[in-house]
Amino acid sequence: MDEIVIGIDLGGTMVRAGAVQRDGQILAMGETTIQASEGPNAGLGRISALINHLVAETGTSLLGIGIGSTGPLDLERGAIQNPYTLPGWEDVPITAHLQGIFNVPVQLENDADAAALGEYWRGAGQNVARLMAVTVGTGIGTSLIQKGQIYRGINNCHPEGGHIILDPSGPLCYCGANGCWEVLAAGPAISEQARQAALRHPESLMLALAHGKIDQIDSLTAASAARQQDPAACEVINRAARYMAQGIVNLINAFAPDTLVLSGGVMKSADLFLPEIRQFVHRNNRMVPADSIQIVLARLGYYAGITGAAYTVYQQQ
Repeated sequence: MDEIVIGIDLGGTMVRAGAVQRDGQILAMGETTIQASEGPNAGLGRISALINHLVAETGTSLLGIGIGSTGPLDLERGAIQNPYTLPGWEDVPITAHLQGIFNVPVQLENDADAAALGEYWRGAGQNVARLMAVTVGTGIGTSLIQKGQIYRGINNCHPEGGHIILDPSGPLCYCGANGCWEVLAAGPAISEQARQAALRHPESLMLALAHGKIDQIDSLTAASAARQQDPAACEVINRAARYMAQGIVNLINAFAPDTLVLSGGVMKSADLFLPEIRQFVHRNNRMVPADSIQIVLARLGYYAGITGAAYTVYQQQ
């Protein structure tokens, strides 16, 4: 019987899982809402049901389980410590729980690290010695992969590049600091900036695209209007692009990677952001050879976290 690893991508809203072969091919996938408000026991039950379904569907033997989860995490104990995007999920020993049910090795990693590993293994970062990955979606996640290994900080922690402070007088972030990169340039930040711009400029195309409903305006609305040269939307997108570029330059100056891979929901509008990012990097090419760094879009998209989570198990074989 063929062997597979189940790769799991656990977010604040959805949990996705895939049956991944040793060559990186995904044989089958499934997903469900995590419904964090119902508590971790219910969520762990949904994850277990997904695993059972995929093993049964593929008719394979389960070699292990890899999890890429929204954090914070306690990697030493294999526990989720996340009251932010998984309310109520504090001190949840997910590794021990799944090991007890399935009797296979279980690896837990931060979701940004798992996605970066996926791109390293089978995506845009194959064979790259120093790969920096930036995911811009609900938040901003960063990861550094060095020769196929995740860079870790003190106590095995995941460095939080999204909380680099760009503007100390900026808006308050949930982390307690003002003006973090994430609170200035992630999807919710762009959406809020777009709504405020539409309130100031009711003639804006953004409001028309949202059928007159301010609360329906989001980052994709702003991007769509900006492509049609709506002045208010262009201002919002240009501001977000500058903040994205500033954060990326900080990472480049700090780590000087070979390749920087961009992913996440906001990068669906990469055509609007990449020109400013590349120009800003070029203008600030002073202390490291930034013009030699490849800035590319992720290839795996939806599948990166699942693929990378599975790879954490295959790396241990």
